[in-house]
Amino acid sequence: MLFNHAGRYLIKNTQAKGGSKSDMKKKRYPILFVISSLLLVPRLAFPQNQPSSSAPAAITMQQAVDIARMKNPTLLSAQQNLLSVKAQEVQAGVRANPYLTGGGSNVTLGANSQNPYDYYLGVGRLFERGEKRRWRLDSARSTTAQTDAQYHAQEQQTILSVRQAFTSFIIAKAAKKLADDNLADFRHELDIGRERFKAGDIAKLDFERLDLQLAQFETDESNAITNAQQSSIQLQALLGYDKARADFDVIGDVVPPPVSETLESLEQKALAARPDYHAAHLGVAVADANVKLAYANGTADPTADVTYNRNGTDNSVGFDLTLPLRFFDRNQGNKETAKYTAQATRFTELATRNQVFADVDQAWSGYVNAKVLSDRYNGHYLDEAKDVLDIAQFSYQHGGLALIDYLDALRESRSVTSDALSAYSQTWMAIHQLSFATATELVP
Repeated sequence: MLFNHAGRYLIKNTQAKGGSKSDMKKKRYPILFVISSLLLVPRLAFPQNQPSSSAPAAITMQQAVDIARMKNPTLLSAQQNLLSVKAQEVQAGVRANPYLTGGGSNVTLGANSQNPYDYYLGVGRLFERGEKRRWRLDSARSTTAQTDAQYHAQEQQTILSVRQAFTSFIIAKAAKKLADDNLADFRHELDIGRERFKAGDIAKLDFERLDLQLAQFETDESNAITNAQQSSIQLQALLGYDKARADFDVIGDVVPPPVSETLESLEQKALAARPDYHAAHLGVAVADANVKLAYANGTADPTADVTYNRNGTDNSVGFDLTLPLRFFDRNQGNKETAKYTAQATRFTELATRNQVFADVDQAWSGYVNAKVLSDRYNGHYLDEAKDVLDIAQFSYQHGGLALIDYLDALRESRSVTSDALSAYSQTWMAIHQLSFATATELVP
């Protein structure tokens, strides 16, 4: 664990400052506090070291994802768009309305006059042929299914952003805690150096070089505060909060877990679960339905109506039938367009399938390499950096090492600790990218 290693580094760093074994013994109990505080880094609230009793509970990564699903305004907009598309299914299923006609002539003349009055009333409607309504419904339903898959693809993208922002906040909090501890630790070192300078044990030049190093630790703390605040604001924006809250907090692991899945199993899961591939597959169904609808729209639709007629004292009933003669316009252009569009969607589906494999393979490569690097820091480099600093610090305080060499060891230790956090962050990001590429919850 990073914080176990970092904890031991800070512990030995503090022990060496006393300059003697008796001083080290006096500092054992404060050291135990340092150990416990470092091991609890992911649970510490920002910007305070401990969350107040009135502060809201810190949320986990899964809780952050659930909140984003409910409150992210971009997802809420996409949900409304999906409902509007689904409403088109109702419109696609409507039948042609009947119509009512009526009229009259010679209405001022009597029934027995030479040209008696004449009234008529008719009812008619258009009858669709070629199963137009069926193919309209098929196209609308397929479009709704495709839009639903597209919505889930957008949801997956939002979840990826939430997870990335969550991890950035966790890493920023850990970096801030380390920067705070390093600054406090070095200020204690500087106090010892000041006393040694007053006693004539070290030269003014050495003390001033030591004092100048404090600026770097203060810069680290300032940058860590900024990064933590910005990470918090970015995450809250993705969760749909109107305004960022200062007491917002998260809880999670800094050291990333291993992924137990194999590359082959992840590829198969991606094909089964990727919403963009599902949307591409449904796009073929939409295009096929549109082809059938285009051919159906090329058929002629008859119009039939029945008319009642009152002419003087005579009553009569008649009917009309109108059938367009489609010698010229048989919807030829739309038929050809629909066929080519359907063929294009099949190529799009194939391209999306190939992209699924490429995305998973790339994400897997990124994860494997990032995990190897983070494991090296966790199992080797952090321990080695701690040992180098312990030896250099003890040697410097006992006159066996020049100040410049001690400062070099100090900078190397800070660099290794910072690089370890970066390696953990990269591994987490690779896991999130792999989860996104496979549309699978790899980390609960």
